Amino acid sequence: MSDTQAWVDAVSHELGLDTPVDVPALLDLAKVAAHQIERPAAPLTTYLLGYAVGQGKDPRVATDQITKLAQNWPPREPVVPDSAQN
Repeated sequence: MSDTQAWVDAVSHELGLDTPVDVPALLDLAKVAAHQIERPAAPLTTYLLGYAVGQGKDPRVATDQITKLAQNWPPREPVVPDSAQN
């Protein structure tokens, strides 16, 4: 068992959750959000997914919806350092 899975299992136990966690799917979703939007979007996106699932949304359906939304998000503008603008 990986450290990540052990952590997820421990947190689930601590919170009294008996819902299985698809760690690879969550990590993939976080990766898409981080790369397509920006890094801080990753934990916020997984939080929102968990919130939606807690409200009764099917985890796979919600993950697919969010992934498609992120994949179609407009590209970020490149960051130009101040020294390159002179």
